[in-house]
Amino acid sequence: MNSMFDTIHNHHERLVLDAVLAAAPNFAHLNEPPIMADVACVALNRLPPRYIRHEVDYAFYLTERERAQNEAAIAEAVSFAFEFVQAKVLLRARR
Repeated sequence: MNSMFDTIHNHHERLVLDAVLAAAPNFAHLNEPPIMADVACVALNRLPPRYIRHEVDYAFYLTERERAQNEAAIAEAVSFAFEFVQAKVLLRARR
């Protein structure tokens, strides 16, 4: 990839990964790297992408209300993702 674009990333990625890791102890039976990656992917797919170059650029333009809404959306997406992946793992185990 062209180094001109190396700094571009989705603002939600780090926040979702942190939230998945924080919630992981509540889902110890899912605590395997490939499954945790699936949880993160499901959660990220439920959120609108917010591509940025620098965290400070994005944070500067957010109001406190928008920041709180963002945190709530991430929490909901991660919760949904754990439940969704857990259901898939249980279905696979029954087969």
